[in-house]
Amino acid sequence: MAERLFKNIGSRGLKGAVKGSEYRKEAFISYGILLIGYILLQLGAMTGLIGRNLQGQFVPICVYVSLAISLNLVVGISGELSLGHAGFMAVGAFTGILVAKILERSMSINPLILIIAIIAAALTASIAGFIIGIPILGLRGDYLAIVTLAFGEIVRNFMNVLYFGFDSNGKLRFAFNHTIEGVDTSDRIITGAIGATGVTKMASFTAAALLTAFTLFVVLNLKNSKQGRAIMSIRDNRIAGESIGLEVRKYKLMAFVVSAALAGMAGCMFGLNYSTLAPVKFNFNTSVLILVFVVLGGIGNIWGGMIAAALLTVLPEALRQFADYRMLTYAIVLIVVMICTYNPTIKARVGLFVDKFKPKKKKSGKGKTGKEAA
Repeated sequence: MAERLFKNIGSRGLKGAVKGSEYRKEAFISYGILLIGYILLQLGAMTGLIGRNLQGQFVPICVYVSLAISLNLVVGISGELSLGHAGFMAVGAFTGILVAKILERSMSINPLILIIAIIAAALTASIAGFIIGIPILGLRGDYLAIVTLAFGEIVRNFMNVLYFGFDSNGKLRFAFNHTIEGVDTSDRIITGAIGATGVTKMASFTAAALLTAFTLFVVLNLKNSKQGRAIMSIRDNRIAGESIGLEVRKYKLMAFVVSAALAGMAGCMFGLNYSTLAPVKFNFNTSVLILVFVVLGGIGNIWGGMIAAALLTVLPEALRQFADYRMLTYAIVLIVVMICTYNPTIKARVGLFVDKFKPKKKKSGKGKTGKEAA
């Protein structure tokens, strides 16, 4: 009975599980896009084809691609709607900045400081994901989206009243008001709604690209693992999954915590790319923007989300010369792409058009009689 149920876990569920050949194809395309994009941007910067303004977007592009990949783990692979990704990003960003400031007092190797800060950000964000995930993952659909949205806003408002700084003895102190006893204004690390100031910029395009590759590695391997197949099976038929003994909350929480940790790492890279970072940067709009990357690239499609994140990060900057019509053009592009992506008639016509250019397979002569062959 169990075997029969397992075979029938949504004819879509297990059919959607990643087989060896499919995994290799998806991994090849995803890593290929990342590598080609990195090489092209580097060459463009070296030859002067890409201006300084666009070069300043290199690290944010990698960060947003990482965020799109990590959110796809929850929205696409786990099948849950989360609007709190900016909250985990904020936790990682401010944790990374705080750890980097502490380490700077005793170390001078920036790449090592960056690695330690990223690890600390991942741990803090995963703890936050675990704490928030335990009570809310019993919810579904809109209810889960509302609660995760509330979590993101709680984190942002918490950062608005949080103050960190070093006192005269070099000890780290914090408070939830405008004054920290014994701490000069110049020794503050995080100053409430003003955010973190005087941050040493440690992030680089290469480091951000390596972080994106690591995020891609974790998500693709989890998707192709036994746990990943269980997560996708639960996504497509929760009742059937429960009936054969799959622990639904365990697998949902696993995807949620891993996604939160990866978002925290991306947030740390983002925070250490700017000299000043305010909590307002991690508002509701940021969570929606990351969700747009996932939906526009195709829910569950890893490399599609990567392309969407890169294009939508570059597009506003590329349209800066059309200041009056920039956001209007941006919105029109989004609408057109969404219509073309999810309209079956348009997809069918595009498919027929593409088929015209595919080489036709030659018919084999097997099964013919001697006269027909002659």
